[in-house]
Amino acid sequence: MGNIFYIVAAIVMGACLSVQPPINAVMARTLGSPLLAAPISIAISLIFVVLVWLTWGKGVGDLAQAKTLPWWIVIGGVVGAGFVAGGVMLAPVLGVALFFVFVCVVAGQLLGSTLADHLGVFGLQVKPVNRMKLLGLGLVLARAVLVQNSSA
Repeated sequence: MGNIFYIVAAIVMGACLSVQPPINAVMARTLGSPLLAAPISIAISLIFVVLVWLTWGKGVGDLAQAKTLPWWIVIGGVVGAGFVAGGVMLAPVLGVALFFVFVCVVAGQLLGSTLADHLGVFGLQVKPVNRMKLLGLGLVLARAVLVQNSSA
């Protein structure tokens, strides 16, 4: 029960994330290029996070330690950029509900995170796949299929 704040925060973050692709799609249409809209969106994100870090985080952290990070750390940034660029291009075609429910949030993120937990990648604690997780994934994928077929 102590995690309820974090669960609600994650749900709010997910809800907020659902508006990013359509907003970026409007920017792409206006600019005439989804690949121009993506870096502008990412630059806005960077500026916002740096401002939050400097004010709320009090600028803590040791930037010099960046040189000690493993090479695969760049994957996080590449995935984020790919998500933004992909969302700009896919959401207008698929629709936001189908893009998030079938392509990204439900299917991709749950499958990927379950595999990451199972393998303990990137230093995560190993959390093996079990029947309940497989049942949950099956239900989520079934929901995705239902949403996909609801527009037919």
